Amino acid sequence: MPALPSGAPLPVGESGPTGLAAGSALQVDGISKSFGPVQALSAVSFSVASGEIVGLLGPNGAGKSTTMRAILGLVRADTGEIRLFGRNVTVDPAETKRLVGYVPESPALYEFLTGAEYLDFVADMYGLDPTMRAERIQQYLAGFELTGHENSLISGYSQGMKQKVALIAALSHHPKLLLLDEPLNGLDPRSARITKDLLRNLAGHEHVAVLFSTHVLEIAQAICDRIVILDRGQVLASGTVSALRDRAGLSGRNLEEVFLALTGTGDLGDVVDALSR
Repeated sequence: MPALPSGAPLPVGESGPTGLAAGSALQVDGISKSFGPVQALSAVSFSVASGEIVGLLGPNGAGKSTTMRAILGLVRADTGEIRLFGRNVTVDPAETKRLVGYVPESPALYEFLTGAEYLDFVADMYGLDPTMRAERIQQYLAGFELTGHENSLISGYSQGMKQKVALIAALSHHPKLLLLDEPLNGLDPRSARITKDLLRNLAGHEHVAVLFSTHVLEIAQAICDRIVILDRGQVLASGTVSALRDRAGLSGRNLEEVFLALTGTGDLGDVVDALSR
């Protein structure tokens, strides 16, 4: 299998900003957001350090996607502040976006383009050198087994193929922060394993910060350094899996049991019995 790009740091002045903070990559301080009468987020605070993978977990509708969109500046928080490497995302939105790679829960790709055209378009937006981009994109295409499909229209791609293109687009410009909302959706086991191992390599060797949202708690337990649990738009709990186990009084249990206990849905026997009749 061809090696995927390592995500080596960008030389100063090429296609990334200078002077990145060495410690906190992302700081979310007390953000709240409402959509009409619906309070989507309420005083949400957490941080992600460079080189750290933080899992953002919660039931459907807990506010995970809204949080990520607020971090990226796609949604403006009503109150609170978000800083990326010390920069306020509302004060310096263009420059902070250059630091971030984002995979939304349901990527909306330009389906009238081929995979290669779309990735070239994204590279253009980030100002990547043509020679550098071509080599890097080809490595990703080969690693994710898309070689031979890159010149086909995205409209003919399967969900998994579209997800791979979204991942490549998020990674191709050497981001220092990755926001990944259910990034393994539709991926085959091989590609899912590559993605998980790649994230660990980027965090461990290139000090990339990762905020990773998933409903598959086994994945979160396997790759995340810390967990933030959202429920009804609020931070219900945060910490290492071990710390969350202790808080829930479930020492030795897996993250799924801890999550269900903390969100008040641990005893599901009656529900299962009712649905089995």
